[in-house]
Amino acid sequence: MTGKMLLLFALTLLIGPAYSQSPQRPDFLIKDSIQSSLDRNVQVFYYDKSTASSPQPLVVELHSWSNSADSQKDMVAVQAHAKEWNYIFPNFRGVNNHPKACCSEFVISDIDEAIDWAVKNMKVDTKHIYVIGTSGGGYATLAMYMKSRHTIHTFSAWAAISDLEAWYGESSERKNKYAAEIVKCIGAGETFDAQKAKERSPLFWKTPVKKRKNSQLQIYAGIHDGYTGSVPISHSINFYNKLLTDNNEKDKSHYVSETDAITMLKTQTFPTSNPPEMIGDRAILYQKSSKKITLTIFEGTHEILKNVALELVEAPKS
Repeated sequence: MTGKMLLLFALTLLIGPAYSQSPQRPDFLIKDSIQSSLDRNVQVFYYDKSTASSPQPLVVELHSWSNSADSQKDMVAVQAHAKEWNYIFPNFRGVNNHPKACCSEFVISDIDEAIDWAVKNMKVDTKHIYVIGTSGGGYATLAMYMKSRHTIHTFSAWAAISDLEAWYGESSERKNKYAAEIVKCIGAGETFDAQKAKERSPLFWKTPVKKRKNSQLQIYAGIHDGYTGSVPISHSINFYNKLLTDNNEKDKSHYVSETDAITMLKTQTFPTSNPPEMIGDRAILYQKSSKKITLTIFEGTHEILKNVALELVEAPKS
């Protein structure tokens, strides 16, 4: 871990729940399953097929860290349904507490094969496939940006985990359940193994620069996350800066500076214009972009702004 990352880690706090749930799954969703080509595991998923006569976008929503496709009920399916878009919610090895979960090769393959199923069985506009997730789903969204074999229009990652080594330390400090689950997830036996954690962390993977040159990546984080939520905004900041470095961005003004990062982490705010730009009904406190990669820090916590998330995936980024 670099000195800068250690500094960001030292300034963050971790408290609060992983991801809130609504009490009822939308009743229009249909349950189905497919077998993994890797190990014949049966992956369940929920889907909603567009009734439009012409091909429509496909929303691939990824469940949170502590949920499975069966247990999570808070999702953007309602918003996708209102747009008459196609929607799929895969299980990809369920709760992140065992070695085949945690963005393993099985996870990447499961999500890719769920997309295959959707393209084959729904009338999908393949130029408009959107991958979206929050918390552990944001973590999986970053992983798909790095490793999916599909051409994806937009990846939308909210409150994402990017570094399991850092998150283990943060979770251990706060004595929450995630530290023990990370150990189980990375296949380290009963003790933490930093190298195994890095192997499951998108922050340390090779960026597929050429493959993603036409894909948007939108990274969102609520500035209070890490205080009133479970994933510090440093995970989003560090991953954003990593991609700019890997994309050979030479203009330093596009990066999040160490000074800006420390200000946000210490004060949970950042000076903005008056009035500030908005994302839905929330103030945007900080925003950086380079090519098709955008980082947005908004007035919020560990959450996704469901009512605007699907509007944002269509917005072109320069």
